[in-house]
Amino acid sequence: MPSHELAGRHLLNRRAFLNHAATGLSGIALSMLLAEQGLLLAQSPEGTVSGKSPLRPMIEPQHPFAARAPHFPAPAKRVVVIFCSGACSHLDTFDYKPELIHRHGMPLPGADKLITFQGEQGNITRSPWQFRPRGECAKMTSDLLPELGALADDICFLHSLKGKTNTHGPGENFMSTGSTLDGFPSAGAWTSYALGTENENLPAYVAIPDPRGTPQNSVNNWGPGFLPAAYQGTDFNTSKPIRNLARPEGISTASDDQARSFLKRLNERHLEKFPEDSELAARISSYELAARMQLSIPEVSELASESATTLKMYGADDAENPLRAAYAKNCLLARRLLERGVRFVQLFNGAYQTGGEGVSNWDGHKSIEEQYNLHGPVLDQPTAALVRDLKQRGLLRDTLVVFCTEFGRMPTFQKGASGRDHNPEGFTCWLAGAGVKAPFSYGATDEFGYRAVENIVTVHDFHATILHLLGLDHERLTYYHNGLERRLTDVEGHVVRDVLA
Repeated sequence: MPSHELAGRHLLNRRAFLNHAATGLSGIALSMLLAEQGLLLAQSPEGTVSGKSPLRPMIEPQHPFAARAPHFPAPAKRVVVIFCSGACSHLDTFDYKPELIHRHGMPLPGADKLITFQGEQGNITRSPWQFRPRGECAKMTSDLLPELGALADDICFLHSLKGKTNTHGPGENFMSTGSTLDGFPSAGAWTSYALGTENENLPAYVAIPDPRGTPQNSVNNWGPGFLPAAYQGTDFNTSKPIRNLARPEGISTASDDQARSFLKRLNERHLEKFPEDSELAARISSYELAARMQLSIPEVSELASESATTLKMYGADDAENPLRAAYAKNCLLARRLLERGVRFVQLFNGAYQTGGEGVSNWDGHKSIEEQYNLHGPVLDQPTAALVRDLKQRGLLRDTLVVFCTEFGRMPTFQKGASGRDHNPEGFTCWLAGAGVKAPFSYGATDEFGYRAVENIVTVHDFHATILHLLGLDHERLTYYHNGLERRLTDVEGHVVRDVLA
């Protein structure tokens, strides 16, 4: 065995010393060059990202939902997202393509034996629904959604969305969170983290699942990811109330109030002893919000106070189509939450398959005409009524309405079927309300509606624009997680300024 005096002597020879010195100096020079160009990742939570310092909100653990100022003056105070689960076809709703009519039954040029999500594609197929000019702007939209088409003068259409995946679960994740993977914060969680809420008696962020159930990726669509758990969306609708909110039978209102008051005193005394215990403060705040929601949620969910005229406008009184009536009530719930100061509402149309493919959402593979003739009337009148109602109440001036789906569908029918396969290469979403141009159409797919070719908008661009309309810089709204400054738009995304009013 070598003596201790000789151990490690080989590390001190001249050749090794000069070699390490050279590489070390090169590393120092490289880091200086990267830092000068703003390309060096922050070494600490307080550093810079892409040359910009983070703007993380200052949050008091005792008041995690307190209203916070945006980064800059903003036109939108709140957001409602209408999410069509199952990938609603742009070619049968809002993206008019005459070439589908002219070349009906012909092969798609350059796509011989094209294999997509479910298999080989057939020929080009025109929409089963006729397109007509709507509104004063004469926007061509489909007879499948005539009421929404009639709102064309109030809508900013983005016809050139482009996704990253042709699978429903990752597609829902991508549209809701900016990542195809599970475990990332939703756009609503980022918004409530940044801005809090204007009503301390209601959640900052509410997800309203479809009457048929939750979307395929369920809570991932409104989850907090690595953000504090407080910013997860609270999910409930008019047919499925919040779980464990009602007071147990046998406990009177007076007893419940006394117990809550006593518990509050105990919590306050404990906080005085341990003022730095932020987790305890956050938990207390969460429990106190739940207690306040025992009074506020039943009131906001009670639709009996709505006039017969309003119920009829939404279709909430439709005895012939109970599913449309149930979705209409969810749309009414969304409006009531927005007018009471809820910051972010996510309203789902369509649920995970609960009766076969295309039965409970927009996934029209086998027989798109038969399937969409069921889904269209459910979506159309209630959603259009929500936009009209917001407008007539003056809420549309500072509310951003977002209509989206996880990806589009093919201009061809699947071989051996009468439906369209998945297509993330080009699809349509739209915005209405605060801060956007209307009527306006931006971007375009090719002549067949297959690929986005003009003013392509990525999902990260879409999210960056939504945050901008809320007064948030998507590059500076970050959360330090596992050594990285994370953000909704990852390291991508640009605000689509051409659509801003």
